[in-house]
Amino acid sequence: MNHQTITYIKKEHIGVIGFKDEMEKQGVIYRLKDEISEVSETVSSETDIWLVVLMGMGTLSTILESDSNLEGLERRDEGGIMPPSMVESIAKIEKPVIAGIEGIVLDQSLELMLACDIRIATDKSRFGLAQLKKHRIPWNGGTQRLPRLVGKGWALEMLLTGETVDAKEAHRIGLVNKVVSKEDLEKTVMEMAQEMASKSPIALRYAKEAINAGMDLTLDQGLHLEADLYMLLHTSRDRSEGIRAFQEKRKPEFEGK
Repeated sequence: MNHQTITYIKKEHIGVIGFKDEMEKQGVIYRLKDEISEVSETVSSETDIWLVVLMGMGTLSTILESDSNLEGLERRDEGGIMPPSMVESIAKIEKPVIAGIEGIVLDQSLELMLACDIRIATDKSRFGLAQLKKHRIPWNGGTQRLPRLVGKGWALEMLLTGETVDAKEAHRIGLVNKVVSKEDLEKTVMEMAQEMASKSPIALRYAKEAINAGMDLTLDQGLHLEADLYMLLHTSRDRSEGIRAFQEKRKPEFEGK
């Protein structure tokens, strides 16, 4: 694939998406939306990709905050046309998505980060939703995903003040899962991804579905969903392979079937 705004490579069973440092700014959000949508469909359909890593959120934030791009969005907003969303493509990936975060992550970049399942940041990262300072509110899921992650109080404070929080505070309130040094970021993200990739890809998907879908259900409904997915997993070849591998004291060879 030849993309103008993003990079995509496969490392064994891991699909790694990144953002290019240099690109034409004019209309970049439209190219980003199209290319992220395309690669999201690719990682979703490829049976040998079991999870996704998304790197470079700070780079994306810098690109989206460029003056020329903001002016273009303002003109479209005034015309009553919603700018394109790149977030939902990531949110709809059924496989686990790990975000590696470096730098300042604001507005749409933060909303994209919220659509990921696990977030690992550097100790110099900062996070914020500053749309109210520009007389807007988030429109890519920020008002919905942020309170589900950090709670109503923290979400309201971040949104209504527009102030950023540092990595330490982000970790304390549950906005990010881990904080590491810049030098250790890629290593930490890939080690976690490789550990996940050693598991059954079906079990990974079902575990993600049980938690994400269960958040919008009653406890009783969520327990029924968990039981249904557990029983479905029993019918897979991967479960049988996992049992055999355990009994034979060897590494399982999962197929995603």
